[in-house]
Amino acid sequence: MTAAAMCAHRITIITGHYGTGKTEFAVNLALALARERPRVMLADLDIVNPYFRSRERRDLLESAGIRLISSSQACSDADVPALPAELLAILEDRSITGILDIGGDPVGARVLARFLPKIQAEDYQLLYVLNANRPEVRTPEAAVRYLRGIEQTTGLTCTGLVNNTHLCGETTPREIRKGAALAAAVRDATGIPVICHMAEQRFTDSLSDLPETVFPITIQMKKPWE
Repeated sequence: MTAAAMCAHRITIITGHYGTGKTEFAVNLALALARERPRVMLADLDIVNPYFRSRERRDLLESAGIRLISSSQACSDADVPALPAELLAILEDRSITGILDIGGDPVGARVLARFLPKIQAEDYQLLYVLNANRPEVRTPEAAVRYLRGIEQTTGLTCTGLVNNTHLCGETTPREIRKGAALAAAVRDATGIPVICHMAEQRFTDSLSDLPETVFPITIQMKKPWE
């Protein structure tokens, strides 16, 4: 499945628990889409995670023809943080393929509240990124509770699951398969389909038997100390 097929909707909203790898997915997805579609925009609206920000890859993204917009850090502690006016371009210009990277907790997810009617009027999908190595969401029951909390906060319905189970530099195909099992359990409990499994290029061949798409990625988001 190509990136365009995974993103048949015009707007893709990416959410998940802190540390699941939402921004890694968002950046890799934007780069893949830019090879298939003419106008791609990535909105970095995750005010929760101070370490992994897509704007740190601005040069890479812009060199690929992707327009990047980001939330105001000056108001990151506000109950409803400042959002860039350019966000309206994604919502109103239907020639744009938009990716919105938002925080998964109630504060992070709340950034979309003021735009809810506009989003609901558009062709969107809400993807929930899972990482079976995050203690807070490593069981199906916990993952489903967190997912439902995000839906309640955003007012949006989750339409797809993304398995991004990893251990940073210690990731193995076995870890990714562990995440595939978690994603399958969440799918069975909710009826929400698994869209893909994220995997570095070096692992894709060994995961080719998985029933869903294996989305090959290149690690873009490094820890500050790396």
